[in-house]
Amino acid sequence: MNIIIERAALLRSLGHVQSVVERRNTIPILSNVLLRASDGELSLAATDMDLEIVETVPATVTRAGGTTAPAHTLYDIVRKLPDGSQVELDIGGDGTILTLRAGRSQFKLSCLPVDDFPQLSGGDLPNRFDLTAGDLRALVDRTRFAISTEETRYYLNGIYLHAAKAKAGGSELPVLRAVATDGHRLARVEMPLPEGAAGIPGVIVPRKTVNEIRKLIDEAADRIELSLSDNKIRFAFDSVVVTSKLIDGTFPDYERVIPVGNDKTMEVDAKLFAAAVDRVATISTEKSRAVKLSLTRGTLTLSATSPEAGSATEELEVNYQEGPLEIGFNSRYLLDITQQIEGEGARFSLADAASPTIVRDVADPTALYVLMPMRV
Repeated sequence: MNIIIERAALLRSLGHVQSVVERRNTIPILSNVLLRASDGELSLAATDMDLEIVETVPATVTRAGGTTAPAHTLYDIVRKLPDGSQVELDIGGDGTILTLRAGRSQFKLSCLPVDDFPQLSGGDLPNRFDLTAGDLRALVDRTRFAISTEETRYYLNGIYLHAAKAKAGGSELPVLRAVATDGHRLARVEMPLPEGAAGIPGVIVPRKTVNEIRKLIDEAADRIELSLSDNKIRFAFDSVVVTSKLIDGTFPDYERVIPVGNDKTMEVDAKLFAAAVDRVATISTEKSRAVKLSLTRGTLTLSATSPEAGSATEELEVNYQEGPLEIGFNSRYLLDITQQIEGEGARFSLADAASPTIVRDVADPTALYVLMPMRV
């Protein structure tokens, strides 16, 4: 294999694929990136056996071929080369050494055989539909903060993507729904069901896949093709294909934890509320991060106390016409939810100090958040 490629193009693609590679690997081939050159293109692939990213980039190919090279080392070398460099990648002789030349710099890297590199992208993925980059970004951004990090409840370590029916007026509308929960808070976001998505299985997309996709779609063109089977998902856009295994587990019946009888409503300016919570929480203990909300007609008082640091209170004007209510929340969870509210108003539907609270964006009915209270 012998190719010449612009440093910027190589760096961008290497940056995308190498982030999948774990820093500590017991299997040497998984530390490498697969390079294949043919027909004026260089294909780069990396995998951790659960997630694979493949990207193609234009290159001047003088001799087609392939190899695998250490992903992080190759990325660091290319990152440190001068802007505007032309990079030559050459595999000669027995194929065990990759020579990289740029200007007066030359590096030789040990390679492993192409045949040892595992393939994840095979298999049929029968369910296919398109999303815009903006829609996928919204589904991810507004749910991923609630993904559980508790490995024992592995079925909560991702976003549950599925087709559902949403009640609108007297009818039911088909929607694509994304849900994440860690047991303390729940995020549910929906959008009109894309064409071709009606028969999709309910799947749990792992946290690492969600985070990698989120990084990539900032640079994506408008359309992203999703392909699904019962155990794999694939995202294809521009010159990138991301294939991932799905979490093999059953997502809990989340509808059961969404309360239906919350009869007390508070509306508040989301940005003012978030800023006030952030200020008051400065005083709360690092462990509990507890903030108390005390509601009376037209007024919300936020307070926090800590044996070491002292106390803090702040008052806000709110739209609340019910009887007095006191309820405590983890301030970090409150902020995570209010930061998702893009409109001006946040609507809290409350029952009592011990029951889950629903939070919605007043201007956007497609997202719903549930937050468990805590004793303060």
